[in-house]
Amino acid sequence: MVQLTTPLDNYTLDITIETRVHASLEDTFAALLEEMGPQNTGMGNAPMPMVLEARPGGRWYRDLGNDNGHCWGTVQAIRVPTLLEISGPLMMSFAVASNIQYRLRADGDDTVMTFRHNALGLFPEGYRDALGQGWTRIAQSVQQRFPATA
Repeated sequence: MVQLTTPLDNYTLDITIETRVHASLEDTFAALLEEMGPQNTGMGNAPMPMVLEARPGGRWYRDLGNDNGHCWGTVQAIRVPTLLEISGPLMMSFAVASNIQYRLRADGDDTVMTFRHNALGLFPEGYRDALGQGWTRIAQSVQQRFPATA
């Protein structure tokens, strides 16, 4: 019998980020697809263009050319312009299952974009802490495309 000495919390991840964007649902959703796709950036804002096939079963992957790359996930659900859900290992090359959701809703002339990342896996020490930084960068990039007007 295997006895776990580590709490289940060490194997789970739950990140939620809510961002207000000064744009319509449609414009915000289009900007999100761009930021997750060809405009994506990695650590230190290094360009890391991704491909996001925005349809059920579509892939989200980093194409390095010559059939090389990294498959981050599969579009599990999409309802333009209010939902994008992706499942897969994402950027993690270890035993993990992830689900991310972007839910968008209108609030007056603005859009409220709620992001959630849930995962279960064998996270290396300190890895979970850094995951929220990339998701925050995507949310901020979408937000900065539509500056608030005075």
